[in-house]
Amino acid sequence: MKLPRLKIQLSMGLLCLFLSYVMMAQVKTETTTAQGPSAVQTKVERGEVVNVSGDDLVVKMEDGQIRNFSNIPESAKVTVDGQQLSIHDLKPGMKLERTITTSSTPQTITTVKTVSGKVWHVSPPNSIILTLEDGSNQKFNVPKGQKFTVDGKEVDAFALRKGMNVSATQIATASDTVIAQQRKTTGEMPPPPPVEAIQGPLLIIVQAPTPAPAPQVAEAKPPADAQPEPKKLPQTATNLPGIALLGTLILVVGLAVWSRRTRPSF
Repeated sequence: MKLPRLKIQLSMGLLCLFLSYVMMAQVKTETTTAQGPSAVQTKVERGEVVNVSGDDLVVKMEDGQIRNFSNIPESAKVTVDGQQLSIHDLKPGMKLERTITTSSTPQTITTVKTVSGKVWHVSPPNSIILTLEDGSNQKFNVPKGQKFTVDGKEVDAFALRKGMNVSATQIATASDTVIAQQRKTTGEMPPPPPVEAIQGPLLIIVQAPTPAPAPQVAEAKPPADAQPEPKKLPQTATNLPGIALLGTLILVVGLAVWSRRTRPSF
């Protein structure tokens, strides 16, 4: 009981696939894309890292604006001195520069649909039902100005009648713009901290040059037969003792004369 039912299901599935293939073969679609010249725009943003917390980055932009970038992925890299750094490697004070290159490429997409069948019903100018080669009926909307080919002639929907073999080609054109964006971020390490100035006077020790030794002069020796000169004593005597002695004598003489004059006579 189950085996015949399985065969029936497989047969129905194969039939559906065949009908779908036939319908796809009867309604053909071709799509072509034409590209125009691309327009490239470059934008450069500069800033300084203020704070890094997890996946969040705070940057002070060149115009003074504070911007917070949240949920930065680990794949986002910054090129610093030839090394690829992630957000966790950034430090406050680092200079960042991001270059955003945006290219816009216009495209014209043309879709060509071709269908053929026998008219089963027509409601001009809006729709038509065609019987396809597999015997199924399919409804199609008729675009404005659509033409049909009947026996090699082009007619509109009002000229169609039931039973006519027709073919139609629909061309649809759409314009689109493909935008591609490329970002590149580079950075610079913060400058080293400034060296503190020395407080107070600055002493400079200058080492005096060592004087060259004086040339030694050989002392001239007197000849062996020469008599040594007598040594002169230093002159230490003065005239004061003689003057004092003279004054003493004069005083004694004066006292003797005075005593004779004052002695009483007998």
